[in-house]
Amino acid sequence: MSALNLVVLPDRWCVCRAAPETAVPAEVLNQPFFCVMRTHEELSLVVPDSLVLNNFEREEDWRIFQVKGPLDFALTGVLSSLTGPLAKASISIFALSTFDTDYLMVKGEKLAEAIVVLRQAGFLVSES
Repeated sequence: MSALNLVVLPDRWCVCRAAPETAVPAEVLNQPFFCVMRTHEELSLVVPDSLVLNNFEREEDWRIFQVKGPLDFALTGVLSSLTGPLAKASISIFALSTFDTDYLMVKGEKLAEAIVVLRQAGFLVSES
């Protein structure tokens, strides 16, 4: 696999959690970037920190790395190549995937360190 290009998305993001039967608030669907995941155990959302959602547990101040895609489904090891160096540096992540690419979230206070670690691992990292 050739070196992956990563872009740090602007803004700060929030991971929210509610009971699985909770309705997705309409204002979530109007955001330019969001993620909704429902399981039998929970409803999880990724939304801008600025979006206040009542009745949701919040974990704020996340930053997002976008892997420039699209990535071929036949590629293997994309996430592990990114998460391995971060894990060695004790930087925890929250991962998201779409049809075209992957996204890694790190806490805001770890962003600068994560950029250094990923660059040292051979990734091209730019900030938007």
